[in-house]
Amino acid sequence: MPFESFFYFLGEAFKSLYRNRWLSIASVGVVAITLLMLGTFMAVNFNINHMAETVKNQVEITVQIDDSAGVEERNQLRQMLVAHNSITEVRFVSREEALNRLKEQLPPGSLDGYENPEDNPLPDSFEIRTSVPEEVIPVAKEIEGYPAVEKVLYGEGTVENLFKTTTALKIIGIVLMVLLAVTAVFLISHTIRLTVLLRRREIMIMKYVGATNSFIRWPFLLEGLFLGLAGAVLPLLVLYYSYGAALQWVDAANLTFLSLIPLSTIMLQLFKYLVPLGTGLGVLGSIFSMGRFLKV
Repeated sequence: MPFESFFYFLGEAFKSLYRNRWLSIASVGVVAITLLMLGTFMAVNFNINHMAETVKNQVEITVQIDDSAGVEERNQLRQMLVAHNSITEVRFVSREEALNRLKEQLPPGSLDGYENPEDNPLPDSFEIRTSVPEEVIPVAKEIEGYPAVEKVLYGEGTVENLFKTTTALKIIGIVLMVLLAVTAVFLISHTIRLTVLLRRREIMIMKYVGATNSFIRWPFLLEGLFLGLAGAVLPLLVLYYSYGAALQWVDAANLTFLSLIPLSTIMLQLFKYLVPLGTGLGVLGSIFSMGRFLKV
């Protein structure tokens, strides 16, 4: 398409948007409200998945070493752990360090009298992490059969429930996002269709005087694109300021346990979904809505 024609169609699109400004505002409003609902849920769902993954990544295995194991057996155990393909981190924790950690968690004076090494009831251990959190359970079961291992701790029962819960949250989130996306498609395409329907007389007159289908279609396609783009930008602005305010509130309330996604990251994710969805639906809505009026 020549540049001259493009600028002509662009001008016609802007003129049409101005002439039908109240209808255009209504169309943008429907698109914006629909995408705002979708974007809000997406932001919540992204953060739920982020927090779930953060918790899962903190799951580790504690391998308690048998007190009767000699230096050679302990070294063999360490080598086997380091060589394991699913293990990414192996850290030795002495019984003294384990006791100091426990003292920090309990009220002062609770462990008085256990300072002497021979009175320390805690064993030496290895703390290990797996490359994939879901591998914790099979790896822990495997390590139970290694030499010099007294006991393997990984939060049995709790970890299984955690993985089931995070998986369920992901599935529910995906299903709800798909349902909201389908709703958005329906509402936006219906609104664009209404816009074209109210201007069917204009389209049919242009068709009768000899205008080609492409000549008629291009201004409407550009209108749909602008309406969809405006309808996507507005909810992004609302989400930017509202999410930023939410981050400030969480920080002011010192809710450190809420590991929320940074503002720039979440906005980039929302931008990647909402802008193509809004503009794409605006264009597709114009294409499908005009089909019946061009068959004259």
